[in-house]
Amino acid sequence: MERNPILAAMGGYPLAEIQMRARDLREAGAPLIDFSIGDPREPTPAFIPEALKDAVPSISQYPTTAGLPELRTAIADYLRRRFGVSIDPATQIIPTAGSKEGIFHTPFAFIEPGAGQGVVYGSPAYPVYERGALFAGAEIDPIPLSGDFVLRASDISDQSWERARLVWSCSPHNPTGSVTSNEDLVDLLERSRSEGALFASDECYVDVYEEDPPGSVLQVAGPDLAGTLAFYSCSKRSGMTGYRSGAIIGDAEAISALIDLRASAGLAPPEFVQAAAVAAWSDDQHAADRRVIFTAKRSVLRKAFEQVGLPVVASTAALYLWVAVGDDVAVTIKLLEQGVVVSPGRAFGPGGEGYIRLALVPTLEECEVAVDVLVECLDE
Repeated sequence: MERNPILAAMGGYPLAEIQMRARDLREAGAPLIDFSIGDPREPTPAFIPEALKDAVPSISQYPTTAGLPELRTAIADYLRRRFGVSIDPATQIIPTAGSKEGIFHTPFAFIEPGAGQGVVYGSPAYPVYERGALFAGAEIDPIPLSGDFVLRASDISDQSWERARLVWSCSPHNPTGSVTSNEDLVDLLERSRSEGALFASDECYVDVYEEDPPGSVLQVAGPDLAGTLAFYSCSKRSGMTGYRSGAIIGDAEAISALIDLRASAGLAPPEFVQAAAVAAWSDDQHAADRRVIFTAKRSVLRKAFEQVGLPVVASTAALYLWVAVGDDVAVTIKLLEQGVVVSPGRAFGPGGEGYIRLALVPTLEECEVAVDVLVECLDE
């Protein structure tokens, strides 16, 4: 059977291969501590599944693409509390089936296939920026990151800016955990506007941090959010990865285009999931409680790498540790053989070579057990 040539050229999802090897070991009876996929083990706060159960109807009907008004209002209220911004829930918010789905499909609404329009993003990166762009018919333009792993407007060449139709930022950053300052967001947004590009800010980890809360492009974009989209998720903030619940916030004209696109594909979260999301966005304490847990995990693991002299780079937020190790593939395989699953940095694209990523998903107790393996394997 012939495949779409884009799918054939890309091959499988990068981290899927690691998961397949880990699964084989697990099925053979090997105990594993898995830091490879950002799917935390902590239980979803009980009030969230209760809200979902209460909302399951006796008669099932299609959800609307624009989403429940109460969900859009709950998200707008959260954004006001978190960032001090005023968002119109009627025109500037649309729910998605998780941020990954929203990110993948967004280029389809704004790219003219085959016209040489560019999608720009910092690399290493969440692979979905590349994949959504390619399927939408865009030219991808990954910008290699290093140092503090923050994408800045000055990192993007004039040639890349000229062909850019969509520019992605990610803060806190996946895979490194770096945070982009509001000043750098302003520079990226202003240059995007001047070049006629849509600026898309992936902020799904904005409530996972250690000290100072990361900012949002919504704070610097102005009330009309012109040329701006921000992407949010309940997955990490609320432990709802399996619920697939997120949102896009931004320019009303762009949101309207996304509604038209998404209606064509039937991309609307079930209303009982939306009801659970209303409960999640309406409460901030559970997100603070989860931050304490992630911070404790980060501290335990950071000490292990400090002990063996391997620098943890840029990782002050999100769900990840980004560690300079030299040969990332060799280290990944060595750790896997000893029962610790990590991701090689090159799986996230150019600029990731020489690093490994650890997602803070095992329990705190498992992290403490993994420290001994990390020190034994890497202390050479």
